[in-house]
Amino acid sequence: MSVNSTLFQTINDLGKDFPFINPLFIFLAEYMLYFLALFLLIFWFTRIYHNRLMVIQAALSFILAECFGKLVSTLHSNYQPFVELKDVNLLIVKEVNNSFPSDHTIVFFSICVSFALMRKHQWYIWLPLAGLVGLSRIWVGVHYPADVAVGALLATLAALIMYRITPHLRLVRLSLEKYSQFENKVFRINN
Repeated sequence: MSVNSTLFQTINDLGKDFPFINPLFIFLAEYMLYFLALFLLIFWFTRIYHNRLMVIQAALSFILAECFGKLVSTLHSNYQPFVELKDVNLLIVKEVNNSFPSDHTIVFFSICVSFALMRKHQWYIWLPLAGLVGLSRIWVGVHYPADVAVGALLATLAALIMYRITPHLRLVRLSLEKYSQFENKVFRINN
């Protein structure tokens, strides 16, 4: 058995040993994505330029990380652990496909690392959240640790790249300015 499979079994078996924690990990694995989308909307509608730049940076980080993920998935693929291993504690329904790298992990790390970079005083919220979601994908039986680790690595790299690039993109600055002008006109009409 490989290190990846052994580590998977160790983490996944915790759900058998501590079943009272399973609802938390199911929530993180399945439903935390909706809350992440809600955070993006809240930050956008604060009407603060820095927050909107952060949302755009997070979105661009996600797109870049997904491109990295698709490229890497052409070099290596594996099915989910519940397909390849026996006695997996599968806690959620998941279709069978290439699970390398973990798309959920890519989403969370690209957005949460972007938030942590832009809101440095809140890193202790965003980074552990991304880590817990990654861990939850192993706990519920749908990803190997390598799927999660590579997804986190690619997403972090994408977030770091976009953190350096996004504030200097003229198109981003102009788009934010035009959107703010449009929004101000709409609010004046409605008042």
